[in-house]
Amino acid sequence: MQRLFNPLDNVHKFDPDKHIPSLTGKVIVVTGGNSGCGKETVLQLAKHNPKRIYLAARSKAKYDDAMKAITAAVPNSSNFVTFLELDLASLESVKNASDIVLRECDRLDILVNNAGIMAVPHGLTKDGFEIQFGTNHMGHALLTRQLLPLLEKAAKEPSSDVRIINLSSIGHTMAPDQGIKFDEVKTSMTSQYPIRLYGSSKLANILYTRELAHRYPDILSVSVHPGRVETNLGSSVHEQGGFLHRVSQVSDFLIKPHSVQAGALNQIWAATWKRSDIVNGAYYVPAGKENDGSKLSRDVKLREKLWAWTEEQLVALGY
Repeated sequence: MQRLFNPLDNVHKFDPDKHIPSLTGKVIVVTGGNSGCGKETVLQLAKHNPKRIYLAARSKAKYDDAMKAITAAVPNSSNFVTFLELDLASLESVKNASDIVLRECDRLDILVNNAGIMAVPHGLTKDGFEIQFGTNHMGHALLTRQLLPLLEKAAKEPSSDVRIINLSSIGHTMAPDQGIKFDEVKTSMTSQYPIRLYGSSKLANILYTRELAHRYPDILSVSVHPGRVETNLGSSVHEQGGFLHRVSQVSDFLIKPHSVQAGALNQIWAATWKRSDIVNGAYYVPAGKENDGSKLSRDVKLREKLWAWTEEQLVALGY
């Protein structure tokens, strides 16, 4: 039996060391920058002289641990890679983090919404949303919304190149038939498999990205699938055992997991490759290959409903 496809089909032959341009003067935020693809993204961007990178993580200890590898590769990185405390499962934490960036910076050039959770046991965020939807979508939606003034300001500068990169997944195809169960998202949704709930949150990432591109055309907004990566993101699937574990084992064979360095390639490409080659609002699979995504991910009415519903929820909670 042969593997179905090579997940590392690098369309543009992208090499971060060769192709990332100078990032002089740019301010960057990377969520989940303490591990996996997020840490690799920070490390590679740090090599190209940015003004500041906010490494967003849940604790200073996680930042300190990540900086061991980052400073080993980029010795002066501690001068401009800054810790940003952020827990995406708490909208209060998201607001506090965004306030820090707004207070300290007069621009934001690249926002990489990388952090996320996958197929974790049923639960709720601190604000009462299904844990995966609340973390993967609502947390990033508020962060993006709060930082838009800085992104828009930077986009007005001559020769600007402002981008929002949202990490989605091919797992968005695992969403329930209607995509997002808006009437149940404020429950733990125990009637649904965790992988279905993960799919719904990743579908939301693509839909929200498409609407961002529609509403803010001066900002390049894209969603990306990293491929199947050897990180701890899927550990909860294996820990739960049963059906999901068997699916994961089959998936490991059909789509060979690849390194974190390779897995981060697609989002680093989207954040730095020449803008003229990237379609605003598009969804990309590794590396730099535009993909239609599921039918639901292209549903204009669903994306508009998601945007309106998200705004309604955030306003109701005082944000």
